[in-house]
Amino acid sequence: MAGPNLLLTRIDNRLIHGQVGVTWVNHLGANLVLVANDEVAGDEVQQNLMDMVLPDVIQTRFFTIQKTIDIIHKAAPRQKIFLVVRDVHDALKLKKGGVPIEHINVGNMHYEEGKKQISSTVSVNESDIEAFKQLGQLGVELDLRRVPDERGQNILDLL
Repeated sequence: MAGPNLLLTRIDNRLIHGQVGVTWVNHLGANLVLVANDEVAGDEVQQNLMDMVLPDVIQTRFFTIQKTIDIIHKAAPRQKIFLVVRDVHDALKLKKGGVPIEHINVGNMHYEEGKKQISSTVSVNESDIEAFKQLGQLGVELDLRRVPDERGQNILDLL
């Protein structure tokens, strides 16, 4: 049986916001945005804000990391899924949990104390770097770019 129709996974600490979410959805031809985030899964206010950004024809799901692992394989083939996570550690948990993540778009990881900036939108610390390396070893393609029409870079080359 074929797995879920997972078009792309994006790491963005703001999850779905403004034009960026819409741009990727349109670029991919996604019809379902799955936000895998433990906090947002229980927060209707944040869910409503994200829903407002996306066109009405796009379905949304807000699942915990564990629920995503448990049910992604039940997705119908017609569901063209754009999976969004807040950080690389959640992406790694999903991959290790059996979510068939093959391509990750590294979009936005904001700067904070103790992180080094490797691009205009991405900053990492040691534990982030370790998680990216593990994803690389698991065969995941890691593509750093903000919007689809930028030229992507393999994040492993920048670490």
